[in-house]
Amino acid sequence: MPSAETTRTSAHEPELVRPTREDGVAANGSELFGGPIGRRALLGTSWWTPVRVIALVAIGMFALGMVQKLPCYDGAWFFGASSQYTHACYSDIPHLYQGRGFADGLVPYFDKIPGDMQYLEYPVLTGVFMEVAAWLTPGGGSIQHQEQIYWMVNAGMLMVCAAVIAVCTARTHRRRPWDGLLVALAPAFALTATINWDLLAVALLAAAMLMWSRGRVLAFGVLIGLATAAKFYPFLVLGPLFLLCWRAGRWREFGTALLGAVGAWLVVNLPVMYFAPEGWAKFYSFSHDRGVDFGSVFLFISQWLKITITPDAANNWALVMMVLACVGLTVLTLTAPRRPRFAQLAFLIVAVFILTNKVYSPQYVLWLVPLAALARPRWRDFLIWQACEVTYFLGIWLYLAYTTSGDAHKGLPTDGYQVAILVHLVGTLYLCAVVVRDIFMPERDPVRRAGDDDPSGGVLDESEDVFVLGAAAHPPRHAAHFEGPQVEWGSHPAPAGDGSP
Repeated sequence: MPSAETTRTSAHEPELVRPTREDGVAANGSELFGGPIGRRALLGTSWWTPVRVIALVAIGMFALGMVQKLPCYDGAWFFGASSQYTHACYSDIPHLYQGRGFADGLVPYFDKIPGDMQYLEYPVLTGVFMEVAAWLTPGGGSIQHQEQIYWMVNAGMLMVCAAVIAVCTARTHRRRPWDGLLVALAPAFALTATINWDLLAVALLAAAMLMWSRGRVLAFGVLIGLATAAKFYPFLVLGPLFLLCWRAGRWREFGTALLGAVGAWLVVNLPVMYFAPEGWAKFYSFSHDRGVDFGSVFLFISQWLKITITPDAANNWALVMMVLACVGLTVLTLTAPRRPRFAQLAFLIVAVFILTNKVYSPQYVLWLVPLAALARPRWRDFLIWQACEVTYFLGIWLYLAYTTSGDAHKGLPTDGYQVAILVHLVGTLYLCAVVVRDIFMPERDPVRRAGDDDPSGGVLDESEDVFVLGAAAHPPRHAAHFEGPQVEWGSHPAPAGDGSP
């Protein structure tokens, strides 16, 4: 009886990489569901394709994250400052419904908000997202009821974003759809998905990565521009792309992507910039003027050394560290023995931005999850990093519980919170170090070891280099010098499946 693998091969589709065959952690984890599927399993015509399974798993995990917020939904958001921290279920969404004027029908960026903030401190596309959710929220009942409904409406919209992220990640590497399970099952993803509106920008960036992998350069640029209109960080991936296109001589494609990004960003921002310049500028002035805040390396240093770091000093040091990191990434890109994969450099630049920022909100982990799944699709390293992020997620809420519980001192004192920050920093640096090692030693890269070059690279995939520095060898057009899939440390071969994880 033919297997699904035979069916795919006969249809001239690429053979899928099976994590349970090349990843020991994935193989062991599959035992919870009966182990890897055997060779005679008929999956080729099944409705349960990898992408559909991953989308459903992502929705299920998102729903579990909503359940985790139940203690706050039932009252902790409204009746006690410390209880929303002790239950680790805090969310900005219900608090900002009234705090940023949505409950009163104020128009973001155009109408002043009562209090010190004056205007909404989010980029324009995120403000539009928040406003649409406010339109969908009924105005009747108490303000508490309205805030509950507003959070639920936003959660529904963000669930769509979560599914888009999982699907786009699964489809970016054609032969590795099951890597999307790293996103779908990421515990920190589920825990932080409804804290804020970051998933909108993450979804747009994930869609952009998919478009670039399929050679749709202009669509990539437009999506990057839209993602940057929702959150600043997606624009950073154009830096690594510039370096990769420089090494491969792909200037035309980079120029098209850049023009698409700038054009899309201007289409979203220019109307607000022109008609409400003060409200539009609030996000940028707030980001510049805010002080050292939770989770950052600057807060760790200031608490540890008991010194005060001013906003200007933090801005200057963050800029210096970011510039040095960009110089390092430039050297890495142009001297690596093989051209780094786009996803690897995209992950590194965003991770550097997070590590050097003045604040690390718990939901910022969402920025890295899909990029990490593409850059280093190995369950062991991914779960080590996720364990560090979950530790920080619990640490910050317990620290806030400690600072808001008065003399009761419920929660984590400052020394314990410093440990949580350090765990987050070390975990992120660990994953960065593994990715850098893969770049210097391509034979350790799971993607290239499976026989691919740069499946997320689009026009860069299997391209010849035209500019290389140092002793970097001319990259082979194919990965034939690898001897097929190998097994990660401590893993073991598993029975071959048929497109199953």
